[in-house]
Amino acid sequence: MVKCKRTPLYKSPLFITAALAALAVLILAFAVFMRYILSGLPPVYEMEEYTPSLTTKVYDRNNELIHEFSIEKRMMVPLEEIPVDLQNAVVAMEDRNFFSHPGFSLRGIGRALLNDMVTGRAKQGASTLTQQLSRGVFLTQEKKLIRKIREIILAIQIEHQFSKREILQLYLNQIYLGSGSYGVKAATKKYFNKELDELTTGEAALLVGLIPAPGRYNPFANPDLARQRRNLVLDVMHEQDFITDEELQAAKAEPMPVKPPQTDEEKPGRYFIEHIRRILEPKYGMDVLWKAGLNIYTTLDIKQQKMAEETMNKWLNDFDEQVAKGLGIEFDPNDTEAEAVKEITDEEETTPKDPSQEAPRLQGAFMVRDVKSGAVRVMIGGREYDQSKFNRATQAKRQPGSSFKPYVWMAALQKGYTPATLVKDLSTMFYYDGKNWKAFDENSDLYSLDLAKQSFIASKDFNVWVPQNYGGKSEGWITLRKGLEKSKNLVAVNLIDAVGIMDVIRVARKAGITANLPRVPALALGVSVLQMDEHLAALTTFANGGIHTDNYYIERVEDSNGRILEEHIPVEQAQFTPQNSYLLINMMKGVVQRGSGAYVNRLGRSIAGKTGTTQSHRDMWFVGMTPRTAAAAWMGYDDDASYENAAKFTGSTTARWWTAIMEQILKEEPNEDFAVPEGISFAYINPSTGKLATPAERNKLLEAFISGTEPQSF
Repeated sequence: MVKCKRTPLYKSPLFITAALAALAVLILAFAVFMRYILSGLPPVYEMEEYTPSLTTKVYDRNNELIHEFSIEKRMMVPLEEIPVDLQNAVVAMEDRNFFSHPGFSLRGIGRALLNDMVTGRAKQGASTLTQQLSRGVFLTQEKKLIRKIREIILAIQIEHQFSKREILQLYLNQIYLGSGSYGVKAATKKYFNKELDELTTGEAALLVGLIPAPGRYNPFANPDLARQRRNLVLDVMHEQDFITDEELQAAKAEPMPVKPPQTDEEKPGRYFIEHIRRILEPKYGMDVLWKAGLNIYTTLDIKQQKMAEETMNKWLNDFDEQVAKGLGIEFDPNDTEAEAVKEITDEEETTPKDPSQEAPRLQGAFMVRDVKSGAVRVMIGGREYDQSKFNRATQAKRQPGSSFKPYVWMAALQKGYTPATLVKDLSTMFYYDGKNWKAFDENSDLYSLDLAKQSFIASKDFNVWVPQNYGGKSEGWITLRKGLEKSKNLVAVNLIDAVGIMDVIRVARKAGITANLPRVPALALGVSVLQMDEHLAALTTFANGGIHTDNYYIERVEDSNGRILEEHIPVEQAQFTPQNSYLLINMMKGVVQRGSGAYVNRLGRSIAGKTGTTQSHRDMWFVGMTPRTAAAAWMGYDDDASYENAAKFTGSTTARWWTAIMEQILKEEPNEDFAVPEGISFAYINPSTGKLATPAERNKLLEAFISGTEPQSF
């Protein structure tokens, strides 16, 4: 029998061909896989120009940092400014072989894979600092094998491209440490409200302990876990000889932070900051404002702002208590629930609302600006910003009441009136004939007017309005000055009838009022609705010698490299003569010296001002100014309610807390009087007749006139 020699299977041509084909497929598959892996990798040189999301900083007029805009709280610092303890703690806990490995650790990867097989789930661990950096800058946080491979490849490239010190610096500026904070500088501010060079060893260890799970080890949410984690970091640092026995014990004895530093919404100036955002975000876009690390230098004085907020809140809280007692309601000063915000227009119902059984809460607004430049130093848009973001200084439209009268008086001065001109403090009835409002009878007294209006009341074709002074009394004929000082309503409506409603509107427009102004005689009493910021800027025009400047809030904006993106350029507009402006301001000084704003006179300064109170004390104003500083205050209820029967509100109520605030603000300002322009002369007059005073008169008043318009007779 012949035996056949068999060829082994692995030597057969068919097997070899199949094996080679399989190998080719594997090589091709591996090549495709690696191409896929590498195609998803960004060029590592981009890290040289890597610009993370930066924090935009806002400064006050004295370059004090007052706010930060950021999606991520992040501040970039060089490694030299990061404490050595913090650097050592990171290396000890996160990557003790950092200075010797090529970017990854085979032992660590093997240990992590074994753990994953045992537990049955992917564990994000065993990453070197370089791997964590590559993931944080370029990759996602997904726990997938492909991402892990890309992470290792990137880490090797980073190690080849950058030094260990550069990698450590990037890592410490990039790492997420919870509460929106990226990087150690931002986290130091967030948790301790400190600068990096003030950080203790224990605080450095606490920050490093946050890295694996910032939420879990947050000292404010889980203080016990945070303490255990901090102590673990300290123990590891001690084991690796980064700290001594004494330093270990001292660091463990350090107290833990018990509450986070003051939040942005609790800080002063929040309405101002929001106003800044509303100006800049549409101009630069959200990404630039919140991520580009701009430096915004504003006009705000944060110390004055803080003081003004505290003072206003104290006074309004006292008024709240008065109202609550008057209504028989228990008052809780800690109840800060905001009322619904509603803008009031001149078409809306203005009848009093029934008080609710809950203690009502007054709102207020306050602004201070530089008379000449328009720079806004203080802005309070209300109480409890966290409850209501509505800015009552720039968004609310409220009736100005008698604080509108200076526009009427300026129109009279432009018509040739002088402060000594006698004007009518007499009852007048106005009727509407379907086209215009007209005064009925200039010579009738109130009784005859009451009789005359009956025929109009019976007709549907006519509207009738009979204004009255506060208190119902009139004095006949009085000087223009006294009419303003005593805030006489009848003088105001008779004046607007005499000089013309359109002339008053033109004055308001030139002063800076853009709001709708109704063509009715009641305009003289402030029935229109104005914004505080606009009203303050307009009245300040008179204190500035007739030159109007808009309010402004931002001095300049710089990019992260210090390049100026925008800078305020002052624009001045001469709208009124210096002479007429001085006459009006001089009469407004009398409002403070002898009139409705006399409470302010206790400041002992030359202050021109005007009170404003609307029907039933729904809106209460005071606007006042020195030659350098102007300020406006308003108080009322967001729902336009009236509680005048429950509290002792008067025309000077708002002037009281205006005075309390300005007493502090004006401390550093010289006590100057308003400059007298050329073409002004002075003469002693009889304040009752408006004529020249005799030498023997005791109550004579030194009055200002445009030269040549002084009275000529006694």
